[in-house]
Amino acid sequence: MAVPNGSPNPVSWDHDRDHNSPELSDKSEQEPKLKDFDIEGQGRRGSHHNVTALDASSTTESIGRQIEMESENTIKYRTCSWQKTAALLFSEYICLAIMSFPWSYSILGLVPGLILTVVIAGIVLYTSLITWRFCLRHPEVRDVCDIGQYLFWDSKIAWWATAVMFLLNNTFIQGLHCVVGAEYLNTMSNGAVCTVVFSLVVAIISWCFSLPRTFSTLSKVATLSAFFTFISVVLAAVFASVEDHPAGYSAAQGEPIVLVIPAKGTSFVKGMNAFLNISYTFIGQITLPSFIAEMKEPRDFWKSVTAVTIAEIIVFSVVGAVTYNYVGNQYMVAPAFGSIGDDVFKKVSFSFMIPTIIFLGVLYASVSARFIFFRLFEGTRHKGNNTVVGWAAWGGILAALWLAAFIIAEVIPFFSDLLSIMSALFDSFFGFIFWGTAYIRMRAEDHGPRFFMVRGIRGWLGFIFNVFLILVGFFFLGPGTYAAVMSVVTSYADGTVGGVFTCASNAL
Repeated sequence: MAVPNGSPNPVSWDHDRDHNSPELSDKSEQEPKLKDFDIEGQGRRGSHHNVTALDASSTTESIGRQIEMESENTIKYRTCSWQKTAALLFSEYICLAIMSFPWSYSILGLVPGLILTVVIAGIVLYTSLITWRFCLRHPEVRDVCDIGQYLFWDSKIAWWATAVMFLLNNTFIQGLHCVVGAEYLNTMSNGAVCTVVFSLVVAIISWCFSLPRTFSTLSKVATLSAFFTFISVVLAAVFASVEDHPAGYSAAQGEPIVLVIPAKGTSFVKGMNAFLNISYTFIGQITLPSFIAEMKEPRDFWKSVTAVTIAEIIVFSVVGAVTYNYVGNQYMVAPAFGSIGDDVFKKVSFSFMIPTIIFLGVLYASVSARFIFFRLFEGTRHKGNNTVVGWAAWGGILAALWLAAFIIAEVIPFFSDLLSIMSALFDSFFGFIFWGTAYIRMRAEDHGPRFFMVRGIRGWLGFIFNVFLILVGFFFLGPGTYAAVMSVVTSYADGTVGGVFTCASNAL
């Protein structure tokens, strides 16, 4: 990373500064190694106007030199195999948000809901592979903020804007897990303690689990998190199918109603929120550059993301459809644990979700913390060694992130609307706009600005599809944000949620 010592500023892609930058003169002993990253204008220090694809040998050499540079450090970062990376992805995607799918299907109808599930999964896999290809071209990229600067004209403003969205997205996800953690504790204790206290307890516990500094270490816990989440959602679907009636059942409302298509009169706000809930669960490309940056062999990343996508489609569709089929429209809540009528069934299935309630927030906190930490301590011994300053800074950064997450959890204390807001504001860029733009930039670099004409029908199809992805992103950002905000306003107006920093129980 060619960032000035102790500076959080974005990197420069200006090749003319390669041999005159102040950071190199300050670290003359590192100069030969740092120069090795500048392979024919490929690195973050290269000109973005003249970039061609790295061949396999150049990529391997660049990554090998990064590993060599940290070989004497106590803490080593490029240590993840594709299996460990897959574990991180499973923990990211096989998560509590799965239990929003039954609610989404109840709004959209079963058939449109299942179709959207498969379509969104396919689009996210496609854009994830674009992300991967981009990172192979630039093996020195450490996170999505570097990519944001590159994609948008080497602009420092783009880097800072991406950084703000990156940190907000991750902190919102941490906040979501504070909300759900409080829901769990209220459900288990029947609201024995103020909800604000429960939320704070979850934040403190999560801070403790966030302290490990490498993804390789976190991957061990990630496997358990994904496994227990799978058990949890399967149990929820089974319990919903075997009990006599869902929670809230009454003879007046009748047996569960299951719709193949949306109910007549479904509002745009509800429909859009259901769509955003599904999208949020799939879209996680924001973390991929960070994961790839810590892989020993990034070329194997496609194995990780493909395996996870196949599992997602199966688990999300089956759990969502089965649970919806037995709960119906009248009795559906999000997350769907609240729709299980038997209190023991509800608590047992929800309890298996404990690892992911804690770990997924931990994972995003770790991604954010290393983003800040690396820029503060790049080129110093604190980054790769066990120093008091390094660990104090790491713990302090995490504490600030979890404090912000706790505040978000208390200001927006409801599950589905918080998912929708995050999806509209951040997934618009990190799920669609960035990667449609990345595809166009890479093809233009390889074949010129008129690549869609040079490459024939394949070029036209790729160009049109990726422009479509960019437009989808702006649809998320515009109408999607409107729908999410209006849903929050409606929830407060209807009194269906508690107030800000409320002690009222949010038990399921």
